[in-house]
Order: sequence, then structure tokens, then C-alpha cells
Amino acid sequence: MAVYTEVPDEALSQFVADYEIGALLSFKGIAEGVENTNYLVHAEAGNFILTLYEKRVNPADLPFFLELMEHLSGKGLTCPLPVRDRNGEALRTLCGRPAALMTFLDGLWVRRPGVEHCRALGGTLAAMHKAALDFPGQRRNALSVDDWRPIFAAVADRADTLQPGLAAEMEGELRFLETNWPKHLPTGIIHADLFPDNVFFLDTRVSGLIDFYFACRDALAYDIAVCLNAWCFEPDLSFNVTKARAMLTAYAGRRRLTGDEYDALPILARGAAMRFFVTRLYDWLNHPPGAFVRPKDPLEYARRLRFHRVVRSAAEYGLD
Repeated sequence: MAVYTEVPDEALSQFVADYEIGALLSFKGIAEGVENTNYLVHAEAGNFILTLYEKRVNPADLPFFLELMEHLSGKGLTCPLPVRDRNGEALRTLCGRPAALMTFLDGLWVRRPGVEHCRALGGTLAAMHKAALDFPGQRRNALSVDDWRPIFAAVADRADTLQPGLAAEMEGELRFLETNWPKHLPTGIIHADLFPDNVFFLDTRVSGLIDFYFACRDALAYDIAVCLNAWCFEPDLSFNVTKARAMLTAYAGRRRLTGDEYDALPILARGAAMRFFVTRLYDWLNHPPGAFVRPKDPLEYARRLRFHRVVRSAAEYGLD
């Protein structure tokens, strides 16, 4: 979450007046995140989140995201629920941007997840996958194995400015992943970006999942691989197998992995690290001076990738 588009008071008051939530009482920008503009809106009916979708989001994808959240909420998964205006519309326009008003979720995201947080995440991720099995929407993963090379190619000539030899190393990784990427795994709707700041907790209980704007239809186990990267490395980038075991065991307790998914997990984790490496590298090398949002260090994901490169079995992640 971040603030890229400033919304004047009068414009927001007029926007809120089209909903059955009473008058606007106050609002403030939310500074965290990198993709869209977000405001915390306080109206007579309570608190809401207003999201203005910025240029990196394809407007054609927005109905998919909003309908997915409605579907998951209807299945009992706690996630933001789009609020429909007096005309029944969930997607509007504000300050020249597509915009949606969402219900507010209680809870906080955890900056240093512990074992119990990882366990809770694993169970919730499996519950989300199962809840979305009958969701009819279609959206391909626009940041999957076939998409990494073009992103990397745009900045490969400058990659060695971060670390000598980085360009050649990652070129080799891309060749390996393109050749060996697992096929014919069970597929469904995945979140694809379930980092700690997209999961709210009350103590060690998951109170909600947010930010579904990378959600798509892809291999379910790829979502697990994203979470291994995002949740199971310590600040010094050492891998915490106790956290991984807790997460994977809780997931398998709700949705058992197939033998093919088990075998594919090391390559999927390696690929998930590549996905975040190439997008962070691109943002790092194309970051305009004075920009509001600071890009994230791509080398953190290069180091994760190197760890997964030597993993030979899902057992090394703690999955029996």
C-alpha cells in the first residue's frame, strides 16, 4: 500500500456519498506497499479501505480480483469485501483512477513471524486454495516462468553493477528454470504474493488476507513456494526449517500434496525466488530519484535462490 494519487477532500466526500455508509468523517493515506494508492476512510458506518489502482494494474483484471474476494468471503475466508455503491457497482473511478471501497479488517501484519504464525499461515493458505476451487474466473499468471526473461533482459546489462557476475549467473538460472519448470501439477486460484504484510493476525491467529492483485490461476504448489521464500528466511537470510515444517505440515493437514507437487517443490521455490529477484532488480535499476517508494533489495532474493539451488528434496524444507 502507498499513496501516489492525492484525493481532495471534496472529491472523496462526493465519492463516499454514493454508498450506504453515511457521511465521511475523516480519512488518511496509508504509506506502506508499492503498487496502489490506499486510504483509510472513516465514515458514519465505520472504517473502510479505499484503493485507487495505479498504472501497473491492468484495469481489465480488476473485475477478476473483486469477484474473487467476494467469492472467498462467501466461502468464509476473511478477506476485504468490496462495498457496492447505491447502483450495485463495486468498481468506480476517482481522480482519474479505477477505485474500489473495501471493508476494513482487524489485525496487524507481523514483521518477524514466528513458528506459530507460519503454522497458521499454512492452514489458511490451504483453506484459501480449497475455497477457490469452484471460482470460475480466469486470469493467467503474468509473472510466471515465461515472463521472467523479458523483465531480466531489460536490465541485464546493468545487473553486474549490483554484484559482479550476477548477469551470467541469473542467465544460467533462467535457462535451467525454463527447461525444467514443472508441468501438469494441480492448478487453481493462487494469491501469488502472500508476503507477511499481506496477512493480518490477532495474536497468532490469522484474521485476514489482503492484496489479491497478483492472484491468478496457476499451480497451487507455486503459492507454497512463494510463502517458503517470504516467511521462512531469517533477517540474515538463513533458512529456518522449523518455520517451514510448521507451515508445510499445517498446509498438508488441510490439503495433501500430490507426489508430483512434493517432488517439484525445490524447483518451484527456486522459481519463486527468481520471480521476485527479476522484478526487484528491474525496479531497483529503474528507480527515479526522489521517488516516494524505496525499491526492495533484489540481492536478498538472489541469496534465497542460491539456497534453493542446492535443495534436492522437499524433505529439506521439513515436509515428511
